[in-house]
This record gives sequence, C-alpha cells and structure tokens, in this order.
Amino acid sequence: MKWILRAGLLAIFAFFVLGPIGNLMIWSVAEQWFWPNRLPSQWGFRFWEVVFRPTGRAMESLWLSIWIALLTTAVCLIVSVPAGYALARGKLPWRPVVMLIFLLPQAFPNLPVYINIARIFFEYDLNGTVAGVVMVHAVHGLVFSVWIATAAFAAIDPELEQAARNIGASGPRTFFEVTLPLALPGIVASAIFVFLESLDEFTGSYFVGAPEIRTLPLMLYSAGAGGNIQIAAISALILLVPSILFMLLVERFLKGEVLAKMGR
Repeated sequence: MKWILRAGLLAIFAFFVLGPIGNLMIWSVAEQWFWPNRLPSQWGFRFWEVVFRPTGRAMESLWLSIWIALLTTAVCLIVSVPAGYALARGKLPWRPVVMLIFLLPQAFPNLPVYINIARIFFEYDLNGTVAGVVMVHAVHGLVFSVWIATAAFAAIDPELEQAARNIGASGPRTFFEVTLPLALPGIVASAIFVFLESLDEFTGSYFVGAPEIRTLPLMLYSAGAGGNIQIAAISALILLVPSILFMLLVERFLKGEVLAKMGR
C-alpha cells in the first residue's frame, strides 16, 4: 500500500514539474493547434527556423542576456567576496543589521521599486544602457552572493588560517592560498545563482532597458503578448537549458556545511 502512495505522490510531483516543460516542448513544434483539438493538427520545426534565422534576433538577445549576466556576476563578486569575508571573520558592529540590509531588495514588491529606479536612471542617462541594466540586476544578485559568500567563509575553520600565519604566511597570502580556495565552492555557487537570476530577470530589464536593450526574457514577453505562443515557448526552452545545467553545478559546489552557516 505504501508503494502505491509513494508512486502516486511521485506522479503528482512529476506532473507539476515536468507538465509545464512538456507543454512548452509541444508548443515549440506545433505549427497548427486549434481548439478543441487535444494535440496539434500539424507538427514541424518552422518556428525554430524563424527563431534562429538572422532576422529573428533570438541569438542576439541570448548573447546579450549572457553578457549582461556575466557582467552582473562580476560586479556582485567584486562586492560580495570582500564583504563576505569581513562579515564572516571581522567583529563588525551591527552585523545582523548589515546582513539584513542586503535582503531589503527582496522585502518590497519589484514593480514600484523598478519604476522609481527607472525614474532616477532617466536623470543620469542610464535608461536603455547595459550599465543601467547591470546595476539593477546586481541589486538582487547581491542578496545571493553576499549571503552565500559569508556562509562559505564562515564554514572555514579559523585554525587553518592561524596555522598558515604561524608558519610565516602574510595576511594576503593566507587569504589567497588558504581561505579563498576553501571558500571557492561556495563562491562559485553564489556566482551561478547570480548568473541565473540575471539571465532570467524580466521586470528590471523591462523598466530600465527596454526598448534599446532586448534580452531574451523581453523577447519571450513580446512574443507571448503578441500571441506568438510558439516563439515564446522556444524562447523559454532556450532559457531553461542553462538554468538546468548550472543548477546541477550548484548541487555539486554548495555543500551542507556552507548551507548550515547561512545567516550565522
């Protein structure tokens, strides 16, 4: 009886997880699909050809999305690595408050925040620029990068650093040859989270970047709003591939001891 219950729960879970993906895959090869037909009446790859033709701008949008995600990841790492080390090792006053500040972007609805950011950026000619979009993406990316980097550094035994100092290693050498390599799996995991967050970000890109900056999520939205469901499905599948690959990497790099230090 137990195996029936487990199989039923597994089937329900698979339906909710794989069902939307299966629906996207069907729509991506559906050339004609009219109600009340349960399945497309005509199958084919015509819309894939439309997406990937030079005039389709899908690959241009994809590479722009990847470029913006890489820049966002670099900006977040530049801030989060020293900040995470200071929060994990330094005896900072109001440390919980500092950690809470990095969570504030997630505490408010995105829509009014991005509208006000777009108004401010307009005064400094940052609307419609890659720099403006990267700055907006970095605001949310810092939530992942700082918290995970702090946990990664906190998971390292301080005695390892003390041993290196006792045998004559300087502070910078201890950090780069002992501390940083040990924290690298957590930092890589944080970088992957930031990259995926930026790659899939729509709202900030829409209010700050559009129409000059056309990322793949913006292309997906435009296709869906225009009734081009096949184009939208193909764009969603393209975005899904790096998400799955990078999440497999996260599972490898983000270890249990790092998760145990989250927020401490």
